[in-house]
Amino acid sequence: MLEVRNLTKEYPTPAGQLRVLSEISFSLSAGESASIVGPSGSGKSTLLYILGALEPPTAGIVLLGGKNPYELDEKSLAAFRNQEIGFVFQDHHLLPQCTVLENVLIPTLLAPDADNRQERRALDLLEQVGLSPRIHHRPHQLSGGEKQRVALARALVGEPQLVLCDEPTGNLDRESTEAVAALLLELHRRQQNILVVVTHNLDLAARFSTKYKLVDTRLYVI
Repeated sequence: MLEVRNLTKEYPTPAGQLRVLSEISFSLSAGESASIVGPSGSGKSTLLYILGALEPPTAGIVLLGGKNPYELDEKSLAAFRNQEIGFVFQDHHLLPQCTVLENVLIPTLLAPDADNRQERRALDLLEQVGLSPRIHHRPHQLSGGEKQRVALARALVGEPQLVLCDEPTGNLDRESTEAVAALLLELHRRQQNILVVVTHNLDLAARFSTKYKLVDTRLYVI
C-alpha cells in the first residue's frame, strides 16, 4: 500500500519559503491506479518525485509497503528505490549504446539475486509490449512509441510495488499514445502493482478509476 499523510513541500527563495504542495493525503492499495492532472507548474512532477523517493518532503509522511523511504540511509534508500519503484518519464532515457534488451535489464544489474530469470522476464515483457523482433536494436533504430514501450518494460522488469509515470505519452503522436496507454493499463492489471500517472492528456487521465487534480498546492478528487 502507498500511504501519503499531510505531505507538504516548500523551497527556500530570496522572498521566503515557496510552498508547492500543501497537506496532501491519499492512499492506494495494490492493484489500484490513479491519474493526476493540473496546470503546468502546479507541482505534479514534484509530488511524483517525492512518492518515488527522489526528493524528500518538507513535512508529512510517505509509506510504501509500511516503510518510510526517507528514514533509510543513502545506500538502503537507493536499494529500496531500485527494488520497489519503477519510473516512466516523458523522455524515455534509454542508453543509446545499449540494445533494447540491455536497456530493459539495467534496473536488474544492482539486484542481489540477478540471474537468468531476470533476462527471461525482460524477454517476456518485451514480447508483451510487442518488441520481441527488436531486442537487439538500439534506440536510434526505434520509433518514439517503441522507445516508450522499452521504457515501460524497463520500469516493470523488477516487479516493483509502485510504478510512477510522468507524462508517459507527452512526446507521442495520437496512435502511439493510444498504444502506450493501453499497454500501461494492461500490464498494470496483470501485475497488480500501484500505478500513479501524471499527465496533461485528459483522455488518458479519464481511463483511471481514481482521478486527482492538483491546483493551488492542494490535491482534489475529481
